[in-house]
Amino acid sequence: MPKRPQRRSDPVRRLALEVCLAVLEQGESLGRVLEQRLAGLDDARDRAFCRELCFGFCRYYFILDAALGRMTKKPFKNKDRDIAVLVMLGFYQIRFMRVSDHAAVNETVGLLDALRKGWAKGLVNALLRGYLRAMPRDSSAELSADEHWRAYPEWIRKRVTDDWSENAATVLAAANRHAPMVLRIDNRRLTREDYLRQLADLGIPGREHAAVESAVVLDQACAVNSLPGFDQGLVSVQDAAAQLAASLLDCQPGMRVLDACAAPGGKTLHLLQHSDNLEVVALDKDAQRLQRVGENLARAQCLARLVAADAAEVDSWYDGLAFDRILLDAPCSASGIIRRHPDIRLLRRASDIPSLVAQQRRLLGKLWPLLKSGGLMLYCTCSIFRDENERQIEEFLQATPDCVEVPVDARHWGRSAGVGRQILPGFDDMDGFFYACLRKRA
Repeated sequence: MPKRPQRRSDPVRRLALEVCLAVLEQGESLGRVLEQRLAGLDDARDRAFCRELCFGFCRYYFILDAALGRMTKKPFKNKDRDIAVLVMLGFYQIRFMRVSDHAAVNETVGLLDALRKGWAKGLVNALLRGYLRAMPRDSSAELSADEHWRAYPEWIRKRVTDDWSENAATVLAAANRHAPMVLRIDNRRLTREDYLRQLADLGIPGREHAAVESAVVLDQACAVNSLPGFDQGLVSVQDAAAQLAASLLDCQPGMRVLDACAAPGGKTLHLLQHSDNLEVVALDKDAQRLQRVGENLARAQCLARLVAADAAEVDSWYDGLAFDRILLDAPCSASGIIRRHPDIRLLRRASDIPSLVAQQRRLLGKLWPLLKSGGLMLYCTCSIFRDENERQIEEFLQATPDCVEVPVDARHWGRSAGVGRQILPGFDDMDGFFYACLRKRA
């Protein structure tokens, strides 16, 4: 009797498996791997399905892994880690996606032939069906309060609790939810009201952000090429918290401005669109990411001097002309944007924080002498950890006699952090961000 032909495995689910393994095993950035790999999928629905699987796996990894641990007598061997990830992807489809139980089980099991691990079909089938039986009939895709807590590694839970004890549960829950797609309008070329009408005419519903006059919050994410004016730079994708930088830096026409850690260029472009006739130097030590800055500027026909260099290695790039304004969007833990980049909870380690704090301190110390007397430096991070934010700036103020804090005048967003102002993720409809304005004494 001839052999029955093997069923062709689902290429989209297989791609999702490969992406998740690259994040988990090789420490790759989820966004970067997806950008590279999704180009091979022609169908927009397939790309959306793959993205949802990968983002969901990273967002709920610790919950999915715990569920797998409860159902197995011993952990999978390292050489079979792909099977464990495959099962967790199946769990995610069953609980969190609009995928039929039949498809979630059969398509997941079917991938084992492509992995050349057909021997595990019985085990994987049993695990998935056991998960289905264990699911409460009224189970919801929404996490319980306890699950919101357990969706993070222990070190993040501890830091958030230590830093934001009264808000810890709310912060962790907010960072587990999908972030909205937020747009920044070039207010000098069109009004937000006019742009909302353009969106409505195209069937793209959105609303004004309550605290940031350039921000529009979309009801649902959409492809950027469907946004009117995107190719001309009239609108950019940028969270409302990040949009605050340009107004806080308070650039005036003709000023010389340094954007010290510029990639991917959203704030660089905003500076140029916010104030006339600026001389902007945009630095980033990653030459590949600096290309993204150039692409962002070219889209809006804006110009800046792009320099691939480590901002702290001043002798390698500085031309001796002092700056009126410096934007230091410092490298950080990115703990305030976990809702947008859920792989952070898998890639970041507690041991990273001291080195990041040291890197921030070095940048502050090296760049401060480049600021003119009376000039302004805006220090910001997308972190919610106090060591990277207010404590960092408190120490810098104490060590720098000619530095004085300029209080951030904000009544509609964030909270006073002693020094600077802190936004917590999800609060005020924003990502987690910290801002501190520092003036050099004249």
